[in-house]
Amino acid sequence: MTKIKEIITKFEGFAPSQIAENGDPIGLQLGNMDEQTKRILVTLDVRPETVQEAIEKNCDFIFAHHPAMFVPVKKFDLNNPQNKMYAEILKNNITVYGAHTNLDNANGGMNDWLADKLQLINTEPLLPKQQYPNSKETYGMGRVGILKEEMSALEFAKYCKKVFNLKGARLITAASDKNIKKVAILGGSGGRFYTDALRKGADAYVTGDISYHTGHDIVASGLTAVDVGHHVEEICISKLADLFEKWVSEEQWDVQILKSEVNTDPYQYI
Repeated sequence: MTKIKEIITKFEGFAPSQIAENGDPIGLQLGNMDEQTKRILVTLDVRPETVQEAIEKNCDFIFAHHPAMFVPVKKFDLNNPQNKMYAEILKNNITVYGAHTNLDNANGGMNDWLADKLQLINTEPLLPKQQYPNSKETYGMGRVGILKEEMSALEFAKYCKKVFNLKGARLITAASDKNIKKVAILGGSGGRFYTDALRKGADAYVTGDISYHTGHDIVASGLTAVDVGHHVEEICISKLADLFEKWVSEEQWDVQILKSEVNTDPYQYI
């Protein structure tokens, strides 16, 4: 069997913990990295449903994009569903690791996966470049690139809806017939970074969780935005599973990789 810390060491060679945003609670969430693992469940979110899925599939390690513990526990009251979930994780000897903004920032990580989904070419980071630790290689969150074919703002919003397989998307624009060629994208809640999209000369900005007042500011700025929601980051499940399968083969780990099949999107469109 393989120790969890061997897998994490390999992963952090790809997405170092040092490139996470300050204060982001990445890394070991619950459990023990000295434990051995036989079955890994890869997921976007750690929710009671995904924990139950891990238990039913006999997984001893959950690897997630979104950390299970964004807020520290001050009172371990098991009437709280979140605390009850932590208790289930510990009771079933499951270790949980979260790779959040280090995966967002990593070259070949979340934002490259999302940009590739839109088939953007000639991409570069959206946010200012920084340097990898002990390396000349640079990184930056988000991506800006060029669409293969120019289209109107309305056509582009429909394109986003199609490629991300969404039931709905929000178009924020002063002119639905505006031409879109250069596109910025940032996975997750990226509304506050719309000014970076403007600075990069983007015609459109794709992200999630854009608030009402930020939407007004985007319209006034002349930028077009498409709010595709936060859950498009589920792309990480298949992409991370592919990475782990590659490493399992290279390292000869005796580990099975499972993709979460639970839909953790809290929104329904009616």
